[in-house]
Amino acid sequence: MISSQVLQNAIDELRSITRIDLCVFDPEGRTVVSTFNGDDISTDMVRLFNDSAADSQVIQGYHFFKIFDDQVVEYILVARGSSEDAYMIGKVAVSEIQNLIVAYKERFDKNNFIQNLLLDNLLLVDIYNRAKKLHIEVEARRVVYMIETKQEKDLNARELLKTLFATRTRDFITAVDERSIILIHELREDEDYEEVEQVANMMKDMLNSEAMATVRISYGTIVSEIKQVSKSYKEAKMALDVGKIFYAEKRIIAYNTLGIGRLIYQLPISLCEMFMHEVFGDNIPDSLDEETLTTINKFFENNLNVSETSRQLYVHRNTLVYRLEKLQKSTGLDIRKFDDALTFKIALMVVNYMKYMENQEY
Repeated sequence: MISSQVLQNAIDELRSITRIDLCVFDPEGRTVVSTFNGDDISTDMVRLFNDSAADSQVIQGYHFFKIFDDQVVEYILVARGSSEDAYMIGKVAVSEIQNLIVAYKERFDKNNFIQNLLLDNLLLVDIYNRAKKLHIEVEARRVVYMIETKQEKDLNARELLKTLFATRTRDFITAVDERSIILIHELREDEDYEEVEQVANMMKDMLNSEAMATVRISYGTIVSEIKQVSKSYKEAKMALDVGKIFYAEKRIIAYNTLGIGRLIYQLPISLCEMFMHEVFGDNIPDSLDEETLTTINKFFENNLNVSETSRQLYVHRNTLVYRLEKLQKSTGLDIRKFDDALTFKIALMVVNYMKYMENQEY
């Protein structure tokens, strides 16, 4: 169904050019849009014309026209004016509205196709057949972005993205849930992940400044065929989830840079619990205080360098050593040693993953 605003704009433009008044009714005789007060056109007049065999007819000085959608009457158009002019402009208006119906249906069908493609709801043969019918290129380099907003159904963010990519007719913007907007972006042959990252940054900056939306953006790997788009979508979705757990400070997360976080995310909880018991025995730390976490993270950032870490934390070297030794007593791991540091880093990530999965259950 075409929006009333689009229909109103169409007949207003024709009215301003031709001086012929137009009114559009639904088949039940209810006014949809109009350029004049059509109170003297009764519901019965519209219904009688709709039930007749004629495609156009003059009733009480008004020109009535049927507008079809797949041979079914979608609207009744009424033109008011001098007989010859009203008939001609009425036919023009019928043609324009029928073209709008076709365009809107194609857009709806494309969106429906893209959503089913992303969710793997189509057979392979259906993918190629429907892509051909909808004039969507089968072999093209594409990447899927997921843009998660804080607000559900953030229409401002979605409209801004449509504006940004309005000139790119081969890009598609859709959604499959309340929080995320999905962009399927087509790439040129000379574009690679550097350009993909630039697009992500551009979207983040524009949404932050123009739509006042704090967003988190993820993207999958580049694919070369339409059937692989769902793969890139699943990768983008995983990247968004993994980024929340392990890389909360990042606003843009690429699937091909997830590292060990991707491995941990795919582990069953039972295996994670077994690993934690192997590392800590029965003394699994529930949580670490903010000071200890800051110390650990800064120590890792500086490649286990005690002097540089103490300088950046503005603490005496002996104070830092004391904190590390205190951590060793409570966990049994001396993170000044590479093997213990690696084990502790992975254990922290596993703890974050287990907490995330526990929250997902509620």
